Amino acid sequence: MKPQILDRRAFLQHTLLTGTALTGVSLTNSTRASQMSPLPSLKDKSVLVVWGGWNGHRPKQSVEVFVPWIESQGATVTVSDTLDIYADNDTMSGCDLIIQSWTMGELGGRQGRGLLNAVRNGVGLAGWHGGLGDAFRDNTEYQFMVGGQWVAHPGGVIDYTVNVTDHTDPVTAGLSDFQMHSEQYFMHVDPNVKVLATTTFSGEHNDWIKGCVMPVVWKKYYGQGRIFYASIGHAPKEFADVPEALEIVKRGILWAGDSKTGTKESWVSPVYRA
Repeated sequence: MKPQILDRRAFLQHTLLTGTALTGVSLTNSTRASQMSPLPSLKDKSVLVVWGGWNGHRPKQSVEVFVPWIESQGATVTVSDTLDIYADNDTMSGCDLIIQSWTMGELGGRQGRGLLNAVRNGVGLAGWHGGLGDAFRDNTEYQFMVGGQWVAHPGGVIDYTVNVTDHTDPVTAGLSDFQMHSEQYFMHVDPNVKVLATTTFSGEHNDWIKGCVMPVVWKKYYGQGRIFYASIGHAPKEFADVPEALEIVKRGILWAGDSKTGTKESWVSPVYRA
């Protein structure tokens, strides 16, 4: 069965009517830093946006934050609310970037093979919060691809700090530490990801993790495919409330979107050395 692809005009009309297109968020130093950073453009790129799964993360509204901006970059965007799109060979072979917002759920055999093979062969993959980092809990190869998996958010929605730890990478250059009122994700993380930002647990809610430093934003590869992930973004409004959060995800999307044409970076630095 051919996957359902949402009507683009109806999708954008909904975006504008509901006010979820947050492309007008005002940035100061972050904007200037982004403009000066050597990040690629999405012009003439083909971007597949897939949303669904657990509705508590408002996946449709979350992707609507970014779709108008992606189109303004000159990309062609396909939006799908079914995982069957991953089994469509024509779509998967023709796209440059996949943006996924699908919390939990199950990835079928053909769906999973289509997604994993596409990324392994060079398609970029980007996402945030549970939409990428808490999807398909029973699929360990998917977790191997993403580079981490959510396991807890002590205290639920709380105040915490995101510390920018890499000030030279184009995704985070020029950005300062910032505050979030959100779920502070505790994750099991691949030690070979390139960590760009972290958070530290206070121990207020679970004393045994006091002082634990946890990656929040990272880059990695799966085969030839670039992966970008940020654990922020529990609710779409966070991207309006925190300009740095919006900026980091936009930059990560740009980086991942150049997966097929950009030079493969070499920065694997294991946490545990022999």
